Amino acid sequence: MKKLRVFESISVDGYFTDQGGDMGWAHAGQDDAEFGAWVAGNAGGGGELLFGRKTYQMMEAFWPTPAAARQMPEVAHGMNAARKYVISKTIRPSWNNTQLIGGELVRAVRELKAGSGPGITLLGSGSVAAQLGAAGLVDEYQLVIVPIALGAGRTVFTARRTLRLVAQRAFKNGRVVVTYAA
Repeated sequence: MKKLRVFESISVDGYFTDQGGDMGWAHAGQDDAEFGAWVAGNAGGGGELLFGRKTYQMMEAFWPTPAAARQMPEVAHGMNAARKYVISKTIRPSWNNTQLIGGELVRAVRELKAGSGPGITLLGSGSVAAQLGAAGLVDEYQLVIVPIALGAGRTVFTARRTLRLVAQRAFKNGRVVVTYAA
């Protein structure tokens, strides 16, 4: 059975978007070489990627471009080479190695997890993460805590969950990466 990991950038007060849906704050201040190397290594870790529609469309618009290859070659290579799934009822994916998943979310992800092969990482897609977490399908959360307090917004946790710390790492840019087993 495949494991499902949620990878999400969150504010110190636990939100993946502010009240208006903005996530731009999550990408500010990433000029830390050590953090950049960690991101590149994390992207090259293999496995399959899962996206909600909004996150998929943002990723599809950037990672296959020459600009992405120049700015972050290791990450661009990993993103483009990975097998990808997108959950949507409205789009037709055009990014290479992408399979559309329609129908009922929880059932579709249960079927994906039941297969053999590498683990699956849900990138961003906070509302999808919340639904899958509530259904008990998330095995691990890898959270990049960004040093900003938003005061309000949307969270990936919609119910009380007890998590077990697996790893933690702090970076000079103020970000802290924590990994929790669900």
